[in-house]
Formats: sequence, structure tokens, C-alpha cells
Amino acid sequence: MKKHIMNYETLLKVTKALSMSKDPKEIIRISVESVTETLHVKGCALYLVNDDSNELELASSCGLSDGYISKGPVSASRSVAKSLSEGPVAIYDVMDDPRVQYAEAAREEGIVSILSVPIYVRGTVIGALRVYTAEHWEFTLDDVNFVQALAEIAGIVIDLTRMIEGQNAYIDILESLKEYRQM
Repeated sequence: MKKHIMNYETLLKVTKALSMSKDPKEIIRISVESVTETLHVKGCALYLVNDDSNELELASSCGLSDGYISKGPVSASRSVAKSLSEGPVAIYDVMDDPRVQYAEAAREEGIVSILSVPIYVRGTVIGALRVYTAEHWEFTLDDVNFVQALAEIAGIVIDLTRMIEGQNAYIDILESLKEYRQM
């Protein structure tokens, strides 16, 4: 019961922080730190899909070494790909699951289990939020729902900040045109 209260308190804290931020990088950082601290796991990472390369690009991580996060390109179609197309994927043992793209690097990092949940924006997957544990972990439905909720909230706020950035760029262009015409 205490765990649920802690998750709800964290969810409230995170949503408040996310709603106050206008910086997508800060939103992503807050998300990965919150998941890591709340679930008491080894680490967490948020990846965004690069549509051109079909790779997941690291946006932010917490608790993972530079060596692990720079291990190589993460294929959106290979690395725990079902979490992008079919919803959350929990991997109990990274060394015994063919869906893990960099199993040896995960072992060297001390990662034993992974939870990967998609980040959706208006029905389209824009990335994945991944949780990494140092011991075997059977992720509960509450764990999955908590991480998925944070992923959904982060996706919404990332999308809104991107739209605001685009709108601001459009306004800047219009102001430049107005100034040019007044010359």
C-alpha cells in the first residue's frame, strides 16, 4: 500500500514540475529521474524515435554509465521493438531474451531486467521510456501502469513544448517579414 501512495505522490510531483517547464530537455530529465527514484531501480532512459534512421535516440538517462548509453545505435525495429508497436514489454533476464539488442553490454552494466513502454502522441509512437534493474524483477501491473502514465504525460508535454517552439519560430519569421516590409 505504501508503494502506491509513493507513486501517486511522485505522479503529482512530476506532473506539477512538467506543467511548469517549457523546456523539453528538462521534462525528459525530470521523467527519468522520477522513475529511477520512485521505483528504486538501477536506471531509466527516455529515447525518441528518429524517423529518418529508424533508431531510438537517447534524450536523457539516469543511473546509467556513459559507456552503456553510448554502446551503439539502438534500432527501433530490433531493440525490444514490440514495446513500440504492441505496448509495454517486460524482460525478466536480459541474457536470456533475444529481444535485447545489446545483452552483453547490459550484463557488463549490471542490468538484469528491463521494462520498456512506448511514448505516444496522438496515436503515434514518438519514443520509449525504459527502466533498468540490477536484479531480476517481475514488473507488476502497478509498476507498468506507473511508468506508462509518466511516459504518456511526458509525451504530451514534449509535444506541447514542440508546438510552442514551432509557433514561436513562426512568429519570429512573421515579425522579420513585417520589419522587412517596413524598410
